[in-house]
Amino acid sequence: MTPAQVLSRYWGYDSFRPVQEDIINSFLSGRDTIGLMPTGGGKSLTFQVPAMIFDGLTLVVTPLVSLMKDQVDNLFEHGIRAVYLHSGLSARETRLAVDRCRAGYARLIYVSPEKLSRQFFIEDLKTWHISAIVVDEAHCISQWGYDFRPSYLKIKDLRAIFPDVPVLALTASATPEVVRDIADKLLMTDPAIFSRSFDRSNLSYIVRHDEDKEGQLVRILLNTRGAAIVYTRSRRRCRELAEVLTKAGISADYYHAGLSPEDKANRQDKWKSDNTRVIVATNAFGMGIDKPDVRTVIHYDMPSSLEEYYQEAGRAGRDGNESYAVLLAAKKDKALLSRRLTDNFPAKDKILRVYELLGNFLDIVVGGGFNVVYEFNFDLFCKTFSLQPVMTRSALTILTRSGYIEYSDDTMMRSRVMILVNKSDFYNLDIDNITDSVLQCLLRNYPGLFADYVIISESRISLLLNINEQKVYEALIKLSRLHVIHYIPKRETPYIYYPTPRQLPRYLVIPKTAYEDRRESMKERLESMKRFAYDEGTCRSRLLLGYFGENETVDCGKCDYCRSKKAVTLPFRRDNDYERRLLAYIDDNAPVPIDRLFSGNAARRNFIAETLRILAEENRVTLDGNFVGIPKN
Repeated sequence: MTPAQVLSRYWGYDSFRPVQEDIINSFLSGRDTIGLMPTGGGKSLTFQVPAMIFDGLTLVVTPLVSLMKDQVDNLFEHGIRAVYLHSGLSARETRLAVDRCRAGYARLIYVSPEKLSRQFFIEDLKTWHISAIVVDEAHCISQWGYDFRPSYLKIKDLRAIFPDVPVLALTASATPEVVRDIADKLLMTDPAIFSRSFDRSNLSYIVRHDEDKEGQLVRILLNTRGAAIVYTRSRRRCRELAEVLTKAGISADYYHAGLSPEDKANRQDKWKSDNTRVIVATNAFGMGIDKPDVRTVIHYDMPSSLEEYYQEAGRAGRDGNESYAVLLAAKKDKALLSRRLTDNFPAKDKILRVYELLGNFLDIVVGGGFNVVYEFNFDLFCKTFSLQPVMTRSALTILTRSGYIEYSDDTMMRSRVMILVNKSDFYNLDIDNITDSVLQCLLRNYPGLFADYVIISESRISLLLNINEQKVYEALIKLSRLHVIHYIPKRETPYIYYPTPRQLPRYLVIPKTAYEDRRESMKERLESMKRFAYDEGTCRSRLLLGYFGENETVDCGKCDYCRSKKAVTLPFRRDNDYERRLLAYIDDNAPVPIDRLFSGNAARRNFIAETLRILAEENRVTLDGNFVGIPKN
């Protein structure tokens, strides 16, 4: 079949989006290819369509463990067989996935980059018919990328095993320097590079400078319509801001990585179905979220890089309609951005201390631990040794980059069940009524249990049967012990993997590429973020596009800078309705700081100033220094 026929047959689309077909044709021709596609641009189809044309298995390396199951389930709904492998799976789940690859059952296999460090997996891989290799989130392989992951460097070893297999590298945001580094690290020779412009013509980038961020947030959402996302960096602030918005009469909820899988799914579904208008979230929200009609994305806290900002802001307006990306910036945010550099790169002696305490905490002897995965309670670790969490997480990240450990907190796994017996065996079971009702509930509500592991919800079963959730759990355990099902309870514990035996701290060397080079790279990204947020003399869109190497651009005409320029050139016309509302506000709140009237209204600053001047001349307001009031008669 041709790519167009595959697209039509499995996805029901008549045509490809811009650049998709170019990437697909290049990849199918056997040429190494790099695809740069903005968030929501349809990256997945550029390898899923070829996977149905290649005669073997397509290997997809992705760091997004939490999304693997969703991707595989989505492909299954389109009639495409796929499996996934990562360190969070049980031995039985891993064997099932491997057996399907050996038997040629699957067309795609998603793997976490850490799997490429396991020699037994590599030996297995050598026996499979691999036709294509895909590197998703390819910026993770570049030491200049904002999300560098050392485990990605193992991908190049696949080139020696499969020298004639084409490699496709995909990313939504990368500077020219990162693109060059991707090609180098993946041993690509003369790769075809395809990119869509990073310009989002339907998106207006607005920066609001305001010390009262909560008030500004409420005003923006009261004066806009449609679904919205508010990004913040703190789980606690997620909850607090959702409460603030709810009190203001705005339908809002919050979302962060600490919620249970059921809570996450429930809140996400309510937002996607427009039962909740605003979701206040950390960056845990958004990956894989395909809601095209998000009208506004607001950053309450500043991201650490323009790559992060672009990806998150780009979740607005995927349907092509007019949308807004708003960044709230207070004066203190500039200092807070600078502090992140210190938080992310603690002193090296502190990093070595964390390494030593980690071995003690996991009870690993010096020389031990090699090739072993340990469940790791991060909060308990910090509490046990009175460690500051931000510093500790940064130290673990640097130790990971240095190759001494692999730390992963992307391991929230929902409960799964697979039935191990035939339907006829159910008649011979000797089980109590509650256990039997749980089994029958599984059979009625979770299709596919006989063929594969299926995600279940104990709380949902509890509600359906009107019994205590603990009793559901006990019934599932009982069925598992009887080998009727294989039940894997949900798990939220991060893990630590030792790719090398534990060493004494004095023998550890933190390499320049993992510390000094990365620190300098982060410093440059933070400075670029500051320029975007605080430069009031350049079009925001031009600043953003220039960062990604698109320098032949013109002013967008829609960002806050461009709107303020228009306001200067337009002739002044009095607005009686605005004057009436302004006077009422001043009368209710006098004396009002003039800066408050200007706050968040850069595009109308001159209009507001001219209105106040005229009202003062007419003796309808008084201007006293930095305050405005109503004259006393």
